[in-house]
Amino acid sequence: MKSLRYIVVVCVLGLAVSSTKAQVLYEISGNGAKSKSYVLATNRLVEMQFLDTIPNVFKCFGKCRNVVTEFAMQDYEALAALRQAAVLPDSVKLTNFYSESEYQYIDNSLRINLGMGLDQLCRMKPAYLTEMFRTELMRQWLGYDDQKSMENFFEVVASERDMPIVGLDNVGETMYMLFDREPFHWQCKELLKVIEYPENEVKQERTIRDMYRDGRLADIAYQVEGPNNTSSISFSDYKVYAQRNVEWAKRLRPILTEGGAFITLNAIYLGGEKGLLQQLRAIGYRVRPVNRGIKVGKEQRNNQI
Repeated sequence: MKSLRYIVVVCVLGLAVSSTKAQVLYEISGNGAKSKSYVLATNRLVEMQFLDTIPNVFKCFGKCRNVVTEFAMQDYEALAALRQAAVLPDSVKLTNFYSESEYQYIDNSLRINLGMGLDQLCRMKPAYLTEMFRTELMRQWLGYDDQKSMENFFEVVASERDMPIVGLDNVGETMYMLFDREPFHWQCKELLKVIEYPENEVKQERTIRDMYRDGRLADIAYQVEGPNNTSSISFSDYKVYAQRNVEWAKRLRPILTEGGAFITLNAIYLGGEKGLLQQLRAIGYRVRPVNRGIKVGKEQRNNQI
């Protein structure tokens, strides 16, 4: 009986440690804020059940009056505008940017993985095709399911409760980030690269997902900007993210002053010296983990923001 009791205790403690180790929920206070706000790092490859392992996340959400996200996806008119922005101008032809063999190779890969070829998709911008292809890779190799993903969970709940949803980027800025932040010729090269070396995308996304589950936001930032990154989210993209974080921190000022905001953003934007959490600290806010009282191992603690 003694050994059985010991096994039960160890199992319970093991569950407690595994369910509370991730530091992905932060509180924001000070700098004139009337009340606390919160920021939750998300990862689209992680299912919403993971939220149950983050202590106090639902409690914090319950204290808030609005949800702040990168782009208000519940704005259907804006989504329609984004779909239109993904279409190439009539004067631009993909065939002008690829050799015949490259064009055929891309066409075959899209048919195999997406069920559609360039006869149907050739009017879409390469950045759009790249993301479609990457998303399919995530489904096939990493089990991505947008219906089970945690990424938009709180935005959906807010919509159901008629809570205001605030986008940090407007439609024009979102169009730029999705389709135009890279020159067109580079988008074409990137599409071909992703199709030729899909393993680089899968490896990168798997690594970031695993780091996220461990709450290693700073490591995620380095994974993206570091020299070993051979995926389509490149160092140049990270520089764009860093510049945008500075602007986002400014835009959050009036929201944080009012308080009661629940901010949900991809973890890729939050950690590291150039991440949004550090930018908020730089302009005077107190940013610290909600679950900071939970003990973590030395190695993990060193990886926290």
